[in-house]
Amino acid sequence: MEAVAKLNNVPTSPRKMRMVADLIRGESVSRALNILKFEPKQGAARLEKLLLSAISNWQQKNEEVDLEDADLFIKEIRVDSGRILKRLRPAPQGRAHRIKKRSNHVTLVLDSKMPVAEVEETKENTEEKEDK
Repeated sequence: MEAVAKLNNVPTSPRKMRMVADLIRGESVSRALNILKFEPKQGAARLEKLLLSAISNWQQKNEEVDLEDADLFIKEIRVDSGRILKRLRPAPQGRAHRIKKRSNHVTLVLDSKMPVAEVEETKENTEEKEDK
């Protein structure tokens, strides 16, 4: 079962955000959280918050499954260009230079390595063994 979280109009250039997103692409959730926590780049804090939101979305979809048993990983993380604010900066001799203030959209998709049905079966089997 997949869970999606989106972050729109982040005031960081897409190139800078992709550098951080590439660090966690394909990683397990716990490892990705550790990477983002200690990464000094600007986008890391925002991606960490987005990842926590995606985990929460997954838990709401799969209330019966334990988070540790699911073995979640980042299936897809996509950074797309957002709107560009165009500004003018004064330049010498009455001229003006154009400045582009870029933003981006981030889409994060989580998935479980084990299908949800298998996780539920293993959970039931462990409960039956404990009862005996």
